[in-house]
Amino acid sequence: MARFERLFTPLTIGGHTLPNRVMMGSMHLGLEEAPGGFARMAAFYAERARGGVALVVTGGISPNQEGRPGVVGAVLDDEAQLAEHRLLTDAVHAEGSKILLQLLHFGRYAEHDDLVAPSPLRSPIKARVPREMSDDDVRRTIADFGHATRLALKAGYDGVEVMGSEGYLLNEFLAPATNQRDDAWGGDAERRMRYPLEVIAA
Repeated sequence: MARFERLFTPLTIGGHTLPNRVMMGSMHLGLEEAPGGFARMAAFYAERARGGVALVVTGGISPNQEGRPGVVGAVLDDEAQLAEHRLLTDAVHAEGSKILLQLLHFGRYAEHDDLVAPSPLRSPIKARVPREMSDDDVRRTIADFGHATRLALKAGYDGVEVMGSEGYLLNEFLAPATNQRDDAWGGDAERRMRYPLEVIAA
């Protein structure tokens, strides 16, 4: 066990001290959209915290309606939604652990008719072709990430994790195969990086 001795020592990140270095990575539980799902998730996350997980990361929640996973999909864009999120944060904090909200915009992986992407290119694993985002769409979505982050903090989350991999929207802007724009948001690597960098700044 000597090789794991640091695993069980405290770690301070951004003003938050974790009692150990055990983290539960994000995964969609299928409860985010289910009736009574947030109460069930609260019990699930609390059990992990009770077992010694110092930092819990939720499943992906979209910052706006276009980024939701399906026709019904979890979104954080209104203060009216905060009460259900507080079920999660209160449950995890009661066990002495921290919790992050994962913000995830599905981009062209979404399974509804309002899906958007940097370019109108269908994913090889999905049926729908996304609408290409206008400059206004891009700027609005950046603002939506910022708004969702502020709501998450009001709900008691200790921070957010922005999903930027696995082919979702931020990744779609970064990759030349999925970003075929030639404007301020696409073209060379610097312009393709602009969108995710501005999301983080927001």
